[in-house]
Amino acid sequence: MFSRACEYGLRAVLYLATLNHNGYISIREIGEQLQISVPFLTKIFQKLTQAGLMQSLRGPSGGVMFARSPEEITLFDVIVAIDGPALFTECVLGLPGCGEAVPCPLHERWKDVRNPIRNLFATTTLADMARRIREANLRLIP
Repeated sequence: MFSRACEYGLRAVLYLATLNHNGYISIREIGEQLQISVPFLTKIFQKLTQAGLMQSLRGPSGGVMFARSPEEITLFDVIVAIDGPALFTECVLGLPGCGEAVPCPLHERWKDVRNPIRNLFATTTLADMARRIREANLRLIP
């Protein structure tokens, strides 16, 4: 459903949200903790920074941190920043021309579930997820 970049981006921001840390954290540290390639993670954080979800600082004491509180950032925000809105706006099969006038074989069925899925992601914050991860003692490492 999501690209590999989006999966890693979600894991990375959830990891940061579980830390309750208010300063910059190096991408290298995040990559090592989550076993994600630092160059790949850097590209993901560039997208998140461009979307205004993260702030970044170069240099030895640099890294990334949330631009807004995890209570204000939803899973939807992260997904759209990394993968774009296509999952919620375009044909799930990727067929050109699919729409109300000329629907693909899955159009009607996908239309029925797309909005509830979008609403789930749009109403679930990083803080909500971090709290659940801590309560269930879940690991973000594969």
